Amino acid sequence: MQLHSAQFPVLSLILLVCLAGLAAVVLLPAEKKQAVKYVSTVCSAVTLGLSVYVFVAYDRALGGMQFVEHLQWAPSLGVSYINGVDGFSVPLLLLTGIVFFTGVLTMWEHDLRVKEFFAMFILLVTGVFGMFMALDLFFLFVWYDVSLFPMYLLIVIWGSTNREYGALKLTLFLLAGSALILPGIVYLVAESGMGTFSLPALVNNADFSPFAQKLAFFLFYVGFGILAGVWPFHTWSPAGHVAAPTAVSMLHAGVLMKIGAFGILRVGMFLCPEGWAFWAPVMALLATIGIVYGALAGLRQTDLKFVIGYSSVSHMGVVGLGLAAMTVDGVNGAVFQMFAHGVMTALFFSAVGYIYDKTHERKFANLGGLSHVMPVAGGYFILAALTGIGVPCLASFWAELLVLLAAFDVYPVYGAVAVSALAINALFILRVVEKTCFGPVNPKWEHLPDVSFGLGMPRLVLAGVIVIFGIMPFLMYETIQSASMLLISGLP
Repeated sequence: MQLHSAQFPVLSLILLVCLAGLAAVVLLPAEKKQAVKYVSTVCSAVTLGLSVYVFVAYDRALGGMQFVEHLQWAPSLGVSYINGVDGFSVPLLLLTGIVFFTGVLTMWEHDLRVKEFFAMFILLVTGVFGMFMALDLFFLFVWYDVSLFPMYLLIVIWGSTNREYGALKLTLFLLAGSALILPGIVYLVAESGMGTFSLPALVNNADFSPFAQKLAFFLFYVGFGILAGVWPFHTWSPAGHVAAPTAVSMLHAGVLMKIGAFGILRVGMFLCPEGWAFWAPVMALLATIGIVYGALAGLRQTDLKFVIGYSSVSHMGVVGLGLAAMTVDGVNGAVFQMFAHGVMTALFFSAVGYIYDKTHERKFANLGGLSHVMPVAGGYFILAALTGIGVPCLASFWAELLVLLAAFDVYPVYGAVAVSALAINALFILRVVEKTCFGPVNPKWEHLPDVSFGLGMPRLVLAGVIVIFGIMPFLMYETIQSASMLLISGLP
């Protein structure tokens, strides 16, 4: 693992901006709702700007870990504060910045306990940013848990459908995952005999036995895989999606599920390449089942949020299938899919959130003709749907294409099954679009207002990102390729 030190601690600055925004929100009086929203917007805008800077400034030709910051934290325990990003984490930092900013804007009209909501929201995002840049296993685990704990309160207080059930189920599942990750980390640190939690030091110098790698990778795969929606540990996900408020659903499906997949990649695959190779066929099987299950379960849904929830399980299966291929194209496609799916689901939930706010209806059979009444809002919904089914020139197309090419090369049967399932999912999503946006207009919705430019801004940003990376996929591909080539070339 090559390290290139930062001239300026831009990664720590992202965390400091989040913490400053959190402190400002906490210190503001609860009745100053507009001030809380403005502070949250500025905080999210600055972090977005910094994440864009990191994405643009990352040297693709140099590769390796860049913007590295290293500070001794607890030397006697082998804990250091180490941050850095490579071609895998740079896209996910950008994704987090985009979803954070658009999520805050999406909740601009939110009026219930505004101070507490945005404080929890910023705290959650701080953990996500920290997780994607941490290169010390101790801090990586801390940031991982910081990103999970606010979810319970965000859902149980501000959620909707069956929120107590959804919040509790999500929390129990994700805590179970943490209970597997921590022993895996401690086991590898002890097994290394190096007395350090430094990921670069362990990757470069530790010599783990094949048994240790197989055991640790299993713990990481299941522990992080729960959050990634790996079948059969996915059942918390649709319930959590549906119960969460709009911005939390955006962050939940758009970013948090990617933390799980990223944890498998960053910790499991980097530290345990032999374990990765041993468990790859099982990963491919479970991923394919997840793709099929998500598509078939989605066929039975009548609620728009449940449709997106099960679609997310299916699309995260695509990520798992790409990682299981153990090829450059497979890993490239998996990470590209993390980014593309994150932006797509954020747009999907944001569009559905607006429709629900105006109609208080999520059953698509009771909608109909919304594109005639709300053409702009309906347009964002349709674009998200088209992205989800992998239409060319939209971001998801390139990600799914790379994964399926790799799958056909390594697991041809699984590749064929995955294509069939994704085709079924596409047909169903198109049916949902037809029932929601076209056909005769329901008289109940004839006088609904379309989304204004201000309220539509977050959706416009997300739509722009989908189109930009769909038309110019090389912007993302070359970034990811700089890391995947190094990872695959280092396999035994």
